Amino acid sequence: MQYCSTRGGVHGWSFKEVLFSGYAPDGGMFMPESVPVLSTDTLRGWKGLSYNKIVTEVTSLFIPPQLIPRGDLEVLVDEALSSFSIPEVVRIARLKDGLSVLELFHGETLAFKDLSMTCTVRFINYFLRKENRRATVVVGTSGDTGGSAIQSAKGLPGLDLVVVYPLGRITPVQEKHMISCLEDNVHVFAAHGSSDDIDQPLRRLFADQDFVSSHSLMSLNSVNWARVMIQLAHFIYAYIELSDMEQAKVHDQLPPMEVVVPTGGAGNIAAGYIVKLMGLPLKLVAMVNSNDIVHRTVTSGDFSMAAEVAQTLAPAIDIQDPYNMERMFWLLLGKDGSSVKTMMMEFQCSQRLTLSEHLYNLLSQALGSATVSDEGILETMRRCWEENHYVLCPHTAVAVWHHYHCPYSSEVNRCYIATASPAKFEAAVQKAGLNIDPPVALQALEKLPTRYQILERTVNWCQTWEHILRELASQSWEKNQILKYFFIKRCFCCCSF
Repeated sequence: MQYCSTRGGVHGWSFKEVLFSGYAPDGGMFMPESVPVLSTDTLRGWKGLSYNKIVTEVTSLFIPPQLIPRGDLEVLVDEALSSFSIPEVVRIARLKDGLSVLELFHGETLAFKDLSMTCTVRFINYFLRKENRRATVVVGTSGDTGGSAIQSAKGLPGLDLVVVYPLGRITPVQEKHMISCLEDNVHVFAAHGSSDDIDQPLRRLFADQDFVSSHSLMSLNSVNWARVMIQLAHFIYAYIELSDMEQAKVHDQLPPMEVVVPTGGAGNIAAGYIVKLMGLPLKLVAMVNSNDIVHRTVTSGDFSMAAEVAQTLAPAIDIQDPYNMERMFWLLLGKDGSSVKTMMMEFQCSQRLTLSEHLYNLLSQALGSATVSDEGILETMRRCWEENHYVLCPHTAVAVWHHYHCPYSSEVNRCYIATASPAKFEAAVQKAGLNIDPPVALQALEKLPTRYQILERTVNWCQTWEHILRELASQSWEKNQILKYFFIKRCFCCCSF
């Protein structure tokens, strides 16, 4: 299994090289050069396997045993998922009228990111220990990714982690999961801007391949292929659990299943489409909040950013630059890197792009979509509680809105992806007129000391933030060394770096 860039300039990279990368050297995103196809017999053979085993089976298709032997891979996956609050790691809530909700939020930060992040960090640490070296990770987050990365990487001796989040645009719980970490290898920044603003200096930083290579710089956003790869597993797990596999024996054809995904950066929906290419008959629906670029792209071919990112009740998907759509375009265009490069360069320069009629037709056939307002989110949360006594987080409500507004057919199973626990979004739950008892771990967060720094939005903020991150990556991460950078405003901290 080898990897290439979606923009055609890189081929033949190994999984380890891709794992320790961010964007590809040509600015594209890494993808496997070929997508393995799962036979009906293989899927039937996986029936009854635990989620952990499904993850191991899936990742073994993309990681050669020469890099991580099968026995080591099983240990790494089991260790990564051992801290989840339920033994089965993920769970399907089967509610009224065919409403099946795949709960992916039972990790330490109560978000689906924990599933892929814990495994990815274990893979990284495996190679770092084996080769006795260090790496520096830079993460931009819209809320959940940063906390998950911190919980997965804190205290690891070979890994330094820099996390940047949009100040005032995430929930208190999401913020506390990040700023309450005082480990020496973790450095947290609150930026005056949106999550899309944060992505701009990160793209510039990773575009300097000499710098990336010399400082062992990498990303843990879903830019990293390993994150998307691990997310393939929960689509396959849900399909096996919810579909009648016995039908395949009689009709020699797998029954279809619709999967509805709350969508921001589009990493999860891209994973679902890859699973479809692997042979599972999935009907995918990408649901968005009022940041509707994915919906506009699917329904009209208008892949253009709005003037600004709207703040909604579902902040983790408050994104106008869904960078994983590049992976979708590449797959739909038959891996035509040259065409993807031209398209994405135009989008990066102008923040506007109209899809060709050919690509638009392919995309609209591959995905359904809809956009949900804040009032629609609240309406869905209330109705789900009234009918099922089940509380949805606002992001999951974006998906489940589809259940209440699109006719349900018993002939096609549906699965709704629950990306986060409602306990992380208490204000939205209360606004819906509902209540939820926060877990003990969340209550304990309130009493923890905090540490973080602010990135001011100046006239040349993009260059300034890039310069700060570049300087940080250049350092050996000695404690207190960061204080010499006078241009970072110190904020309410329990102690200094």
